[in-house]
Amino acid sequence: MPEDFYTERPLFGGAISSAFPVRFQDVSNIRQVPDHQEVFVDPARDESLIFELLDFKHDVGDVGSAAWFLQDLATEQDAEGCTMIEQSGVIEAPGLCHRGIPAVVTTAVGQMAISKGRQGREAQNIVKVYLANLRLKEVGTDVLVTAYEPILINPLSESARTVGAGLAAPAAQSGFLPMAEVFKLAVSTFKVYDWSLFGAAA
Repeated sequence: MPEDFYTERPLFGGAISSAFPVRFQDVSNIRQVPDHQEVFVDPARDESLIFELLDFKHDVGDVGSAAWFLQDLATEQDAEGCTMIEQSGVIEAPGLCHRGIPAVVTTAVGQMAISKGRQGREAQNIVKVYLANLRLKEVGTDVLVTAYEPILINPLSESARTVGAGLAAPAAQSGFLPMAEVFKLAVSTFKVYDWSLFGAAA
């Protein structure tokens, strides 16, 4: 699929990498996102992919951890009508090993209505949200990989100016990899090259 060529992309100064389509532009500097986040966006489709490093949540069990983070995200974004569509069990990630301990991964998919930036509830878009939680226990870190796919663009949303209001055109129809596949690719190719990113004492 030449329109959606993908490649391995460096994250967090090259300490981490993940593969996803080149149409996703790094907007981390433009949007002034926190240091623990890297944000990639396809402005033409209003799709986004976010990588986030968080302190390990000891009070959240491995089972259902992605669902917990998805609900937390919905609360943080003041989302309406958050519906859980599916969630996975706990999977070991032997490729993400530190000191012989593999990371564990859970995923969740939900749908919610959220507004962009400071726009109010009257400008909410309906989006499908894919979230993976990679638990790097040995270095006390929860990694979140989150993908946003617009389902319905509100005419009052700033997104309507670039992608148009109404139902979003399916990616495959335009010759692009569907967001569910972009998400799977980003998670399955996630690698850590420099574990000192998580603290030299770890």
